Amino acid sequence: MEKLPEYIANHPWLVLMTAVAAALVLVFEIRARRDAFAGVSPQDLIRMQNQGALIIDLRKPEEFATGHIGGARRMDSADMLTAGDTLKKYKEKNVIVYCDSGSTGAAAARVLARQGFKQTFNLKGGLSGWRGENLPLARGEAMAKGKS
Repeated sequence: MEKLPEYIANHPWLVLMTAVAAALVLVFEIRARRDAFAGVSPQDLIRMQNQGALIIDLRKPEEFATGHIGGARRMDSADMLTAGDTLKKYKEKNVIVYCDSGSTGAAAARVLARQGFKQTFNLKGGLSGWRGENLPLARGEAMAKGKS
C-alpha cells in the first residue's frame, strides 16, 4: 500500500481510466436497478390480470394480430404520452405494459408513473419472455385500441 502514491504518479492515465470504468459500472447498475423496479414476471402478470389489471401491448397492429396476451389492449407507444387522459379510470389500478423485448415497456411504465398512475409495471422480457415460458397467445384484434 505504501507504493500506491508512486504507482498513481507513474500511471495517471491508467488510474484515470480505471476510475472512469468504475463510474460507468456504477451508473449502469443504478440504472438497471431503477428500471427493474417496475418489472413483473409472466406468472405475476397472470395473477394481476386475474385481479383486474389492465394489460397494454405496445407493438404494431400487425404484430398484435399475429399473437398477444389474452385480454391485452393495443396502444401505440406514442399514445403513452396522453394515456393520463384516455386511461384515467385505471390510475389507481394495476397497469402492465409490454413490447417484444421489455425495453419499450419499461420506458412506457415510467411515463405512466409520471402521469400519476399508481401501479405501473413492465413485463420482464416482454412478449419474448412470455413465449419463453410457453404461455398461450390470443390471435386477432378483438381488444385492439378503440375496440374495448
